[in-house]
Amino acid sequence: MGTVKKDILIGILISFFATAAGIFLYLEYFSKYSFDDTLKMIQEGNLYGKILSLAAIPNLFVFFVFIKKKQDNRAKGVLFATILIALTTLILKFF
Repeated sequence: MGTVKKDILIGILISFFATAAGIFLYLEYFSKYSFDDTLKMIQEGNLYGKILSLAAIPNLFVFFVFIKKKQDNRAKGVLFATILIALTTLILKFF
């Protein structure tokens, strides 16, 4: 695998990890209910898209770190994953 593809893949994986961390941080620290209660409320209210869009905010920080370090291919991976997350959010909102 070439270094460009490898860097883009690393950026995508880090972006998905940052999104998962954002979901965990929201559920654990910013919700005033317990972890299980919050998950039940998300499921009952069909709020997956809203939570996913909030959880993608850490991608912004990851993107700018990669730009600052001049790792443009990894930043491309983060951008690609963020676009996939945005499309997923759009699909979850309307379907």
